[in-house]
Amino acid sequence: MGQGRPEARVAVVTGAARGVGEATARRLARRGLRLALLGRELESLRQVASSLPTEACCIEVDVTDEAALQGAARGVQARLGSASVVVANAGIAAAGPFAASEAALFNRVIAVNLLGSANTARAFLPQLLQTGGYYLQIASTAAFGSAPLMSAYCASKAGVESFAQALRTELHPEGVDVGIAYLHWTGTDMIGGLDDHPVLRALRTHQPGPARRVHSPDQVAAWLMRGINRRATSVYAPPWLRFIQPLRPVLPVIVSHVARRSLAALPQAELRSTTGVLGAGGLADWEAHRPAPPGPPVTPPQC
Repeated sequence: MGQGRPEARVAVVTGAARGVGEATARRLARRGLRLALLGRELESLRQVASSLPTEACCIEVDVTDEAALQGAARGVQARLGSASVVVANAGIAAAGPFAASEAALFNRVIAVNLLGSANTARAFLPQLLQTGGYYLQIASTAAFGSAPLMSAYCASKAGVESFAQALRTELHPEGVDVGIAYLHWTGTDMIGGLDDHPVLRALRTHQPGPARRVHSPDQVAAWLMRGINRRATSVYAPPWLRFIQPLRPVLPVIVSHVARRSLAALPQAELRSTTGVLGAGGLADWEAHRPAPPGPPVTPPQC
């Protein structure tokens, strides 16, 4: 293959310690790429790296820390060479009513998913320009129609979709291709206990049969790898999601109507009790960044 194609080149995967990031790294390694695994959980990254058939380096980095990510990019280039594939996969999710959610958690989801993706692109763009590479932004069907009780996650995934679309047009004359991957229900720890969590259960219950199916990280990674090989502008996981795109103008109305029915029977006390970050990876990130409890309230000045 030509310049920027995967064979015998370097790939960077953020959020590579588990789930889709880990599975995608394995697929890329089996194609002969050398891997840079970026994430917050260094020991997990090392375990993944030790099982890959090609050279891999692990860098513990927070994608919201732009300076650290720039340093990571320099380290990747020095150790492995310039990246020709970058998969911006790092992300966290939180569920629950907006009014019952901590403002800091809402902000953290936006920071990791949206600003972290922009930081990733900014850090590795000089290398992608050198290699005529491919940048794959992991988005979600949450960008199709904003589901209630997932406001931060939906906002962040709609944001990364718009960001990647703008980036695609900007970089096309430079020979860098930008793809957007739309993932649906994927069996990572982010949706662990899917049928026991009231928010996730409610969001899934009234979806059509095929839309309720949960796909394994490895199956999703296979679809992503197919898109990477083609330098696709859009990657759908599962592939039938491509047929939903023409319906997007009406999807918010449909999602809202279905969600009202799904949520009507849920007690507010149950929703409040399960409000918070989803998955072990997200919990690790949140515990590292959760602010200290606020002090006593300040009496506002009289007007």
